[in-house]
Amino acid sequence: MTDLPEVCVCYLTRLSESGTPQVLLGRKKKGLGLGNIVGLGGKLEPGESALEAAVREVEEESGLTVSADALTAMGVLTYLFPHKPAWSQRSNVFVTDRFSGTPRESDELNPVWFTIADLPVDEMWDDARHWLPGVLAGVPVEATFTFGEDLATVVTRG
Repeated sequence: MTDLPEVCVCYLTRLSESGTPQVLLGRKKKGLGLGNIVGLGGKLEPGESALEAAVREVEEESGLTVSADALTAMGVLTYLFPHKPAWSQRSNVFVTDRFSGTPRESDELNPVWFTIADLPVDEMWDDARHWLPGVLAGVPVEATFTFGEDLATVVTRG
């Protein structure tokens, strides 16, 4: 499994004006996960660390600026797609509440603030319901999710 492509995902959090915890997500406009609501992130470029990729991807996908030292590594998720092995990957998960700028739409997604207590898990990849609430509450994650023939449903997790 060490040969799996590496990706990163970064969850930016804030308190709304009324003090409600929020997370920045967006509906994927192209590529793997098209139509799903996702966190900001993507593939690592050659020679790039997961941390460097997270900084770059946040800027590319949302226009927000985040520094590497503001990111907290929250774990690694392994995604296995036995029915479409090219989709299998390892995702490095980061969280931060320190960033600057105003979110703007990109060709990848349109960033929107969601209330953490009401995450749109029914519109996200199926695995998110199992780990994302914990990560946003500060609980690190290391897990493997195997997706079924439909390429959308988690059939095993560990």
